[in-house]
Amino acid sequence: MNKYLDVSPEVAEALRLGKPVVALESTIISHGMPYPQNVETALKVEAVIRENGAVPATVAIIGGRLKAGLSADEIEYLGKKGRDVIKASRRDLPVLVARGADGATTVTTTMMIAAMAGIRVFATGGIGGVHRGAETTMDISADLEELAKTQVMVICAGAKSILDLGLTLEYLETKGVTVIGYGTDELPAFYTRRSGLKVDYRMDTPQEIADAFRVKMEAGLEGGMLVTNPVPVEYSMDPEVIDAAISQALSEAAEKGIRGKEITPFLLARIKDITGGDSLNSNIQLVLNNARLAAAVAACL
Repeated sequence: MNKYLDVSPEVAEALRLGKPVVALESTIISHGMPYPQNVETALKVEAVIRENGAVPATVAIIGGRLKAGLSADEIEYLGKKGRDVIKASRRDLPVLVARGADGATTVTTTMMIAAMAGIRVFATGGIGGVHRGAETTMDISADLEELAKTQVMVICAGAKSILDLGLTLEYLETKGVTVIGYGTDELPAFYTRRSGLKVDYRMDTPQEIADAFRVKMEAGLEGGMLVTNPVPVEYSMDPEVIDAAISQALSEAAEKGIRGKEITPFLLARIKDITGGDSLNSNIQLVLNNARLAAAVAACL
């Protein structure tokens, strides 16, 4: 066991007994939503995972400790601190741990810490990817590199629609990451169910997904697997509305000179404001939907 890692008693017991466990990120708590909706959503996601027969393991860095499984008080702490908590990617971990600092884990760092703890299934909202204009900015999320090297299945509602989805799929193909559509042949686009882009494989049951990942693990193949799960129909947004909001938010970000790891939180917040809060509701519902699927897949696995 990594000496910098703390696994909560509930998660440790579940892993020891071979019970299904689902990892959850903490950037959505500190940077993805305002307080108190962030805390309410995090606790609701954990409850959904429990209701579907698995044990939740929210991941974060608190006081320099890598945490797999948070208490309700720790989730409240992250929610109240909000953006004062550093959004921690792979490059940040050694410094945050050495300084005894706090960090909210992205898809990348959640995968890393989950793998250290022995957790193989992770539910999130949407992954990062290749940003629009990356041919000049080289802004490509570390999430894609982590999917290529760390053996954790990521269940999401596709890549965030603020990204260049075509280039994101191309990058994943280059890195050898299998992209699965749950009940769909088409890549979901986070707020909306359709992107016009094809996934590698369609799978219609949690068992199918678990079987494919089990083969990957038993064969010793490195890297993760990306399972894309469309937002429920009733919460899917009109593509024209969301595209217009994204275009406006991107223009504002460029005017303000916002870039790097600050760009995604800024865009998501502005899109929420522009859509009158509709995007936030969609975001919450798709995370809950992914949690349900992740619990089912973890149980099969």
